Amino acid sequence: MAKTLPARDQVAPEDTWDLSKMYADRESWEADLGQAREMGKKLAEQEGHVCESARSLLDTLRQQTALYRKLHHLGVYVSCLSDQDTGNDTHQEMNQRFGSITAGIGSDISFITPEILELEAARLEDYYRQCPELEEYRIDLEDTLRLKPHILSKEMEKLLADASEICSNPDQTYAIFNNADLTFPEVEDENGEMVQISQGRFVPLEESADRRVRRETFEKFYSVYKQYSHTLASIYSGHVKQLIFNAKARHYENTLEAAVNGVNVSSQVYRNLIETVNQNLDKMHRYVRLRKRLLGVDELHMYDIYTPIIAGVSKEIPFAEAKETVLKALAPLGEDYLQVVREGFANRWIDVYENKGKRSGAYSTGSYESYPYILLNYTGNMDNLFTLIHELGHSMHTWHSNHGQPPMYAGYRIFVAEVASTCNEILLMEYLLAHTTDKKERAFLLNHYLDSFKGTVYRQTMFAEYEMITNRMAEEGQSLTAEALTKVYYDLNSKYYGPDMVSDPEIGVEWARIPHFYYNFYVYQYATSFSAAVAVAHNILKEGAPAVERYKKFLSGGCSMPPVELLKIAGVDLTSAQPIQDALDVFGQVIEELEELTK
Repeated sequence: MAKTLPARDQVAPEDTWDLSKMYADRESWEADLGQAREMGKKLAEQEGHVCESARSLLDTLRQQTALYRKLHHLGVYVSCLSDQDTGNDTHQEMNQRFGSITAGIGSDISFITPEILELEAARLEDYYRQCPELEEYRIDLEDTLRLKPHILSKEMEKLLADASEICSNPDQTYAIFNNADLTFPEVEDENGEMVQISQGRFVPLEESADRRVRRETFEKFYSVYKQYSHTLASIYSGHVKQLIFNAKARHYENTLEAAVNGVNVSSQVYRNLIETVNQNLDKMHRYVRLRKRLLGVDELHMYDIYTPIIAGVSKEIPFAEAKETVLKALAPLGEDYLQVVREGFANRWIDVYENKGKRSGAYSTGSYESYPYILLNYTGNMDNLFTLIHELGHSMHTWHSNHGQPPMYAGYRIFVAEVASTCNEILLMEYLLAHTTDKKERAFLLNHYLDSFKGTVYRQTMFAEYEMITNRMAEEGQSLTAEALTKVYYDLNSKYYGPDMVSDPEIGVEWARIPHFYYNFYVYQYATSFSAAVAVAHNILKEGAPAVERYKKFLSGGCSMPPVELLKIAGVDLTSAQPIQDALDVFGQVIEELEELTK
């Protein structure tokens, strides 16, 4: 492990994403940005005329689609530039200016939806008959009309659009503070060398076989967050307050209802998840007991949660090897699927390694015209292999949706966003399990499977419960102080991990390092998607071609159907808690097998 992180310009080009395929240079981006502003001005001239005829409605919608398509392309590019080095002031300035311009355009064209909502249903049907081309927007228009009770007057919509830049400030402030401003101390690793702790190095250091390294890393890492916990609590409180403001303005009962209704999902799905997982905490507690036994410790601490419990199997996985393994694991999805993945590897879709100032974590992003890019912070362990195949699932979902839908329906809802990525992870796990005859290696993989369940179903549900509780606290007038947030998080952590885990005081401040808490009730979808993906992946492996065909139809669906209905194509009904329970039953079965294997 390198002692210090390389600067961005020290990273080999072949290990970075090729953003030149979007814009050759800043000047071409600036030119496109100017064109977008002109498109916005032209569209603003439609105010008062959106629905005066079928043709004017069609023209408005087409202009709006073209504008949003260009803005998305511009935004993906500058966001990627910003994330690859959050300390680059030029890129931060571009990103912030883009946000301001986008907010201004949004304000200028905020009249469109209110004018459409003034249309009576009978008149709209006449428009479809008068202008058959308008049918291409029927799904979009129906979804708009579904939200009619929560759309305001033109004046109020303009006011909310004007406020959007202010409302996004907590998220932006947190991202810059967390990724660019926070500096972590050094720790002496198991080889006696001093290594600077970073966002990307935290988990690899926590995987160390040396408990001293794990403990010191844990304590030093969270001491930084505790030092700034009051500032971070203020930022998070500001985020929640803007959610409450927008929910009230749009006549929602609470922030949760506002978030899920926006993606056409019932809040009951959210509550089903939390309730079902809480009913199955005994399985999580059983996993913790197993981990404690296999590590052979008198007390299991939170800094023991990442280290492998099957010693002597963990190995470094070079990126080239990871790519080959990914292709073998995804073979059940067919040669056409693999060919696109190969194109991604060859054409630099992926920004591979961590560098100084680079955004932590991993994600997939892309516009309708661009590659579906992937940001990684690859350090060469098993988790990184799974992260690679996970993000490729997102990118392949984007690729299929972009090729299967017109621009207005290509963007799939966040509710289904994690299904493809997690399905890829499960296919990788099943491939690895099927290709090992070594008892110790099988035990290692089973533990990794359990860790996936723990991290995706249990941990993300704990996050979802934290969001629900803290939003409710703010809605009831309670202050979201550092002390209050730390207590909520600590209590939840204790409940989820159970009596065999020592919930160290430092873990209470973990809320401060989770960027997804700024994504507005996003994380529950990791857990629901994981549950759905367990079913989808197993169907693919059992049925073969018919299940693959259904799955690719789902991948190509974009947002052409409500997300819950789209999932039914792939054979999963999340209006019921059954898929979640079925997945947790698999978790229980894997625990049983690992218990038997390690007696």
